[in-house]
Amino acid sequence: MAHLLRRATFGPTADEVDAAERAGYDATLDRLLDPDGPDRGAAGTLVPALGPDPAAQLGKGAGREQRQQANQQRRAQVTALTGWWLARMITADHQCREKLLFFWHGHWATSVQKVRSAPLMLRQLETLRRVGPGPLGPMVQAMVRDPALILWLDGQQNTRRAPNENLARELMELFTLGVDGGYTESDVKEGARALTGWTVDRRTGVARFAPRRHDPGPKTILGRRAAFDAASYAGLLAERPEAARFVAGRLWLRYAGAQAPPPADLAGSDTMTTLRRIFTAPAFTGTRGTLVKQPVEWLVGAARQLGVRPTALPEQTRQRLSAGLNALDQVPLRPPSVGGWPAGSAWLTTSSLQARMRCAGVLAAAAAPTVLARLTAAPPAGRADALARLLVVDGWSERTRAALSPLAGEPRRLLVAGLVSPEYVVS
Repeated sequence: MAHLLRRATFGPTADEVDAAERAGYDATLDRLLDPDGPDRGAAGTLVPALGPDPAAQLGKGAGREQRQQANQQRRAQVTALTGWWLARMITADHQCREKLLFFWHGHWATSVQKVRSAPLMLRQLETLRRVGPGPLGPMVQAMVRDPALILWLDGQQNTRRAPNENLARELMELFTLGVDGGYTESDVKEGARALTGWTVDRRTGVARFAPRRHDPGPKTILGRRAAFDAASYAGLLAERPEAARFVAGRLWLRYAGAQAPPPADLAGSDTMTTLRRIFTAPAFTGTRGTLVKQPVEWLVGAARQLGVRPTALPEQTRQRLSAGLNALDQVPLRPPSVGGWPAGSAWLTTSSLQARMRCAGVLAAAAAPTVLARLTAAPPAGRADALARLLVVDGWSERTRAALSPLAGEPRRLLVAGLVSPEYVVS
């Protein structure tokens, strides 16, 4: 049960594991995948009122000082949006849905550093939150029209006279069919022609179709010839069996890991059906202790288990946590490339350990008094076990226990050691 909750959520609390054990596996899985009612926890983190993109509102005659001020406001919007989403990840009751959104954010990897618009990034998150749990088709349809993705992959430069292949290439290679998806360079070129004509109005943040920029002629894509446009091209890709297998495999890699191959019949009719198949697959149980937590997953899970609520923290502490994620090379809204973030042992480096220890110190210092009280309620000899329960760790190795035992009288240092332990960092 703890294994299910560690993978399906950002990080369960001990009380959540207890409740799941009382409910049973099937009922817990039903609740995770199809939660009842509104998310009361997430409701406490209000979406920031970003307003329009300040730089996009400037006229051609704007001076240097006005542009500097607009860019400063842009950065403030990005900071506010990033902080809001991290806070929502921590406080959300519908944890499986929130973690799924972060998966899709890494899959359709779009960076605000090039998009340069927090409102457009928020709109993309809202789109992925809406279509992410459902079938692949509507998601691909929505994303080929997503303003942030269009800007990120130069779709606004894709015209009938000068086709730009970036969006079509990544749409096939990284988002739907995969590297081995059976397409050719000719398919990419023809796909680019199908996607011509879409532009983004920076002032309004709306993606618009400009017929004069679109190539209406027939295209041959994946063996089919028709006058493809963005909608029909997206539909063609989504209905391919290669797409279902590829996306299901990406979900398996994220939720189960790379140690066991995905089952042959993993792909369901929609995302939640695929997740159900992942969590009920016989091979899933054997993936315990094999998946390195991503930094965001590690921080959010730790904050949940330590009772840390970002909205109640001093601004300086929030900034230190944000700096910690930056040092760990994973900040929401800023994937390093269209390929998203790395996985596995890429997160286990000497520099990442040092950054994780500093961040763990900030989290331990912000831990709720009730959490510390639970830890210190145990006798010193039993505090390592109390820590394992608090952090939902199945057990400590002899080496880790030997490192934890001398810290029994220093609860916050004990927390730091637990948060950077192999048993916690590797789920």
